[in-house]
Amino acid sequence: MTDSSRPNESATEAWITGIGLATSLGEGLDANWDGLNQQRVNVDEKGFAPYVVHPLAPVSFDAQIPKKGDQRQMEAWQRIGTYAAGLALDSAGIKGNKDILARMDMIVAAGGGERDLAVDSAILNAEAKGNAAPGFLNERLMSDLRPTLFLAQLSNLLAGNIAIVHGVTGSSRTFMGEEAAGVDAARIALARIAAGQSDIALVGAAHNGERKDLLVLYEFGDFNLKNKYAPVWARGEQSGFALGSGGAFLVIESRKHAEARGAKPYARLSNVVADRAARKNPGDVTATLNKLWSKLGKLDDSAAIITGATGAEPVTSEERAFLAAHPGAAVRATGTTFGHTLETQFPLGLALAALSISRGKLFPPNDTSGLEIETAKAPSQIVVIGAGHWRGEGMALVEAPR
Repeated sequence: MTDSSRPNESATEAWITGIGLATSLGEGLDANWDGLNQQRVNVDEKGFAPYVVHPLAPVSFDAQIPKKGDQRQMEAWQRIGTYAAGLALDSAGIKGNKDILARMDMIVAAGGGERDLAVDSAILNAEAKGNAAPGFLNERLMSDLRPTLFLAQLSNLLAGNIAIVHGVTGSSRTFMGEEAAGVDAARIALARIAAGQSDIALVGAAHNGERKDLLVLYEFGDFNLKNKYAPVWARGEQSGFALGSGGAFLVIESRKHAEARGAKPYARLSNVVADRAARKNPGDVTATLNKLWSKLGKLDDSAAIITGATGAEPVTSEERAFLAAHPGAAVRATGTTFGHTLETQFPLGLALAALSISRGKLFPPNDTSGLEIETAKAPSQIVVIGAGHWRGEGMALVEAPR
């Protein structure tokens, strides 16, 4: 495997030329940028009580997924992702361009799909009451689940739906592995473009946090934020993440390919590095983040940081210890505003970094702990950090175009 630990000056330069966002703040770049600058937070403390959730803002899926039949066969996370992917293609100016879409690579980070809670509940209740005869489970699964549900639970169905709806039919890769999958999706896309193996790629992820089955799953690990919302850095003993719904997709392409079609960059993606700390001893994550930082390349003193810090412990405290070694950096935690979107958290950070560079300023802090500081400097470098709630660490360097 190619060593991506340090930027290769002879490698092909990669530009971010398209951004698609559908989040708890809204759809599109302006809605999200305005929400960030207004320090808005869309949070639901009652709908899934005692758990705190950041719900998806209302969107009209018809705008990017015009066929109702396509929408019906998708689970919510697939609709969110297919919608955000369409926004990214629009942003890059290649929506409907069959020549480019036919050779466009697609790299998606995805979870394992959604459950049918009504069927699950009926089966469990019957088992609990002793009403489950031999063969009962198979019979119920065959008769109660719609034919597409098993397919809809496959992680690569998001990429499949994007291909069907938007015509992106180049190579396709889907990574699983929660937060680390989002890091690797970006890392592999950049490596392929830098090596000249790809000209243009659609990269991203989607997450539906409004799911009782997910909340139960993460409650088993005591990861959920409960009862009352607080910014990521201010949770203290009330640790945990608030699941968020959202999709974030990027169009990443070689500078040569972008210039040939007259596309302008939001930013340059210069490096993506990843690792997996053992997390056996206190300080393991801090040490890994220090190592990744040293591999990013030459960083200015004014480099800002956008982090997907989860709010779960102990990883958030270990990341905070790393940040303490960079007191001059303007830090922004996406989890405060958007909640924790698992696979989507790293692509979301990349999108916000590119958007900030293109608009010439960093969005304001939304933090009560004092860790995040104001800055009036136009960012030329932003480091995106992703440290998984359970495992996996990654960083990316997003810069102003040369």
